Amino acid sequence: MRAFPLLSLFLSSLAVASVASAASTTAGPLTTDWPAFRGPVSSGASPSAEIPSQPKIAWSAKLPGRGLSSPIIIGEKVFVTAAEGPDQERLRVLCFRVKDGSQLWERQLLATGRTMTHAKTCVAANTPCSDGKRVFALWSSNDLAAFDFEGNLLWLRGLTADYSNASNSLGMASSPVTVGTTLVVQIENDSESYALGIDTNTGKNLWKLERPKFANWSSPVPLPARAGFPAAVLLQSKEGVCAVDAATGKTLWQLAGNASTMSSGVALQDVVYLPASGVTALGVPALGVSEPQTLWNARQINPSTTSPLLLQNRLFTVNNAGILTMAETTAGDIKWKLRLVGPFSGSPVGAGDRIVLINEKALLQVVNAAAPEGEVLGQLQLPLNEATKELSLCTPALSGGRVFVRTDSTLWCVTQ
Repeated sequence: MRAFPLLSLFLSSLAVASVASAASTTAGPLTTDWPAFRGPVSSGASPSAEIPSQPKIAWSAKLPGRGLSSPIIIGEKVFVTAAEGPDQERLRVLCFRVKDGSQLWERQLLATGRTMTHAKTCVAANTPCSDGKRVFALWSSNDLAAFDFEGNLLWLRGLTADYSNASNSLGMASSPVTVGTTLVVQIENDSESYALGIDTNTGKNLWKLERPKFANWSSPVPLPARAGFPAAVLLQSKEGVCAVDAATGKTLWQLAGNASTMSSGVALQDVVYLPASGVTALGVPALGVSEPQTLWNARQINPSTTSPLLLQNRLFTVNNAGILTMAETTAGDIKWKLRLVGPFSGSPVGAGDRIVLINEKALLQVVNAAAPEGEVLGQLQLPLNEATKELSLCTPALSGGRVFVRTDSTLWCVTQ
């Protein structure tokens, strides 16, 4: 990693002052943490949240510029990213109070990498993540920054300065994840394609892997801890899937094939459910075994561009036609299908027996997954800015009895 002390100092000086005193970062009774894209273990499920059956708007907060990244929640704080300016070159991280949506602080950086994207997406497409101590924000410009919960900049990397040919004309969107003290990022494209394991304390590389030279928007997925196994992360691409030791970058096992470059997999215990030819279930091999066992493949389960939800040993996917499918995890057998109002760009998330999705027109839909054929319990239409042709492309976040979603212009908190 190259050192840019003057650049870091300049970008740090752009941070705007906090607009309110910071709240306590200790998790209280109001919230449960949602620290990354698709929740605590990247499965889309919360072990303790409650999804309202008849959702209503509790509060809303204005956001600058554009963004389709999901919010994350740590304790009593909600964090979200955005990008503003003629070329979306002004990168923002904003922090709000869970209870009432009051803004606690905002920080701004200037993009050091490329900011071109497809018109439907934007520079703030990657969802931030947290290790419970810090917030790590990545943008499509390949700028990566770490902040503490009070908004102090801890370290900063302009990855384009280190790896100048890494870019994607449609825009990057892979979301980082923390595994132990390693921050894992996938910067995969058809030129300089790589994955990094970064020390969460210093921002320095722990390891770097050369990756297939294909555009890839899928996100790394932490693998469940297993006795005797190192903490690992799953990386997928057009050429297949591999499990990597999060501390060293050593490949533990891999399987060649054509996995999705948009929808990210999910893992539970010793099984990985991979978006590949529909969904393929892989048995995680024993330590020292280089290839997983294929348990089943179900082509009729099609997650499309969204990612599957793994909830109470059941697998849920939503396709391009807006059909939510529930399948058993033992063999991939479909139990029911439910037509919803689509289309969807954000992925389904769930808690208990309920699932919540938001379509591109900002219609929030709550589903009772325990009903014999699935059942829509409630809906909520969030207002959109028609003048800007605003869409809702994010994946919801869950915390306590709240659902958090965002559009370009607004962060929404929804409750019963």
